[in-house]
Amino acid sequence: MTDHARVVPAKIADGLKVAAFDLSPEPALVVDRDGALVAVNEAAEALFGQGLSLLARGRFRAALPPGSVLVSMMDRALFEGALVREHGVEVNLFGQPPFEADGAAAPLGDGSVLLTLHVKGVLGVERASDAAGLRSVVGLGRMLAHEIKNPLAGIRGAAQLLKTGASAADQPLAQLIVDETDRIRRLVDRMEAFSDEVPGPREAVNIHQVLDRVRALVVNGVADGLALQEHYDPSLPPVWGDEDHLIQVFLNLVKNAAEAAHARGDGQGILSIHTAWRPGVRVRGADGKAAAGAPIEIRIQDNGPGVPPSLRDHLFQPFVTTKANGTGLGLALVTKLVTSHGGLIDFESEPGRTVFRVLLPMATEKLSPDRSTGDARV
Repeated sequence: MTDHARVVPAKIADGLKVAAFDLSPEPALVVDRDGALVAVNEAAEALFGQGLSLLARGRFRAALPPGSVLVSMMDRALFEGALVREHGVEVNLFGQPPFEADGAAAPLGDGSVLLTLHVKGVLGVERASDAAGLRSVVGLGRMLAHEIKNPLAGIRGAAQLLKTGASAADQPLAQLIVDETDRIRRLVDRMEAFSDEVPGPREAVNIHQVLDRVRALVVNGVADGLALQEHYDPSLPPVWGDEDHLIQVFLNLVKNAAEAAHARGDGQGILSIHTAWRPGVRVRGADGKAAAGAPIEIRIQDNGPGVPPSLRDHLFQPFVTTKANGTGLGLALVTKLVTSHGGLIDFESEPGRTVFRVLLPMATEKLSPDRSTGDARV
């Protein structure tokens, strides 16, 4: 991130608020009282393909076309002193092709306005938004670990001391504090799983042993009462990866599928796991260069109600969830782990059939940053 993040007006330029602006997966721009663009976040740079120094040339408001809804939104936000939202706004900025977005304008109290855009249906934008969202969680994970873990440990320790001297009536309250601090700690640990650390050592892993371990973990738990089916190709070679991380990937996917199958509510839920060989599949690396083949396919399928259409374009982004008490981090973490293995994840869904497909490289095709042979495609 460039230094422009520190130019954000004082109303949002402190501590965690700056981090929230910098790391938001939604494109955000700050326009000052004179109509100049003074700050953009990383998602906005990704959307428009330019940094602040290029985006901010000339006055921002003056560059907008006559009758622009964005100008109207900013004026209303300043006049009313409140958040203004508009759906289906046509955005025509910085020489980019026009596109449609849901917009919001919020006054910052010093004459500046914060503009945010929720973009749908623009070629390349969803992928940029996914990447920005994952970077958001990386930053938030680090921030939460630093800002929360130490005081959280102190709160837990104090609650345990209170519990030892508390009356029988008060002990459940002290235990509640302990339990809640443990729950927050687990959430922070999940956020930390998005760190940018170099992956640990990889080895040849039998994918069916991974899936058997996952099955053993769910069969008497979340998958209890479901018809659990397995369709394995016993001839598959080992995959190249980290066994613990692969267990985490498929445990998350199988638990989601089991919960979806239970959501039918008729006792006819089915969860199936398939493995197959898919030759010719190659995955393009993050640097755009050819990566190793990913011919080993694992499919997790359920016959639940399906993913709501409104969430399908954003399902792998952080904080997107269909669960009432979900955090929306599970599939984002799965995506990061699969990608770090040189693999690919996608899904298809309709009422009565949802399939998540993971493609992984085999052990004899170790990923290498300088590998350049063969055609690369997603």
